[in-house]
Amino acid sequence: MIDSSVILEQFQLPGFLMQMEFVFRILVATLLGLVIGSERKNRNKSAGIRTHAIVALGSALIMVVSKYGFTDMGEHAQDAARIAAQVVSGIGFLGAGVIFVRNNLINGLTTAAGMWSTAGVGLAAGAGMYVVSVSVTVLMLLVQLIMHKIAYFANVASGGLVKMTLIKREGIVQDMEKFLIGEKLSVISVKINKTKKDEVKLEYDVVFPPGYQKSELLAKLVEMDDVLAVTE
Repeated sequence: MIDSSVILEQFQLPGFLMQMEFVFRILVATLLGLVIGSERKNRNKSAGIRTHAIVALGSALIMVVSKYGFTDMGEHAQDAARIAAQVVSGIGFLGAGVIFVRNNLINGLTTAAGMWSTAGVGLAAGAGMYVVSVSVTVLMLLVQLIMHKIAYFANVASGGLVKMTLIKREGIVQDMEKFLIGEKLSVISVKINKTKKDEVKLEYDVVFPPGYQKSELLAKLVEMDDVLAVTE
């Protein structure tokens, strides 16, 4: 039988203050994840701000549930904690199913992190930590919504191909690569095809930084004397 008094204690002092302390710990972890993710985003990495924030949030939540979610079970608390640990590890296989690689960039990381953190919400609710589970659900929604609305958070690195036909001359490949790097693009690979005696075709596999305007790159390339044609 569920003791209703245990539930009511979460919404009364001092139990409510204890629950808010747990929420505060999770909030701090989320903010720290934002800071770490910001550094990764600036380096054009696939796992950016949202992914790091949600993983930090989920980790803190699961730690709170592990330490304080089974105190009502007395000496059997360790048995319940073991079941919760299997949920945490098992959900990783489900999250792996939504991760895929496209244009040399990993996609689906944030979705997988969200699924993993949602498992933590389920654990918290199942453990009877109602204030924590509801508060973290709201926090996760705010993280997702705010980061989709603000351009700095919403813009992510993207991969693509830049194909161009150039006038053949000594050092043209190195010069073009330096130009792309100067535009803050990450050059993954380049394919070279000599079609005519005085022309060379290059196909660059690149990673565009977050918020990069690809049309501006094409406009700059078209204006260069060595460029005969360029496509994305």
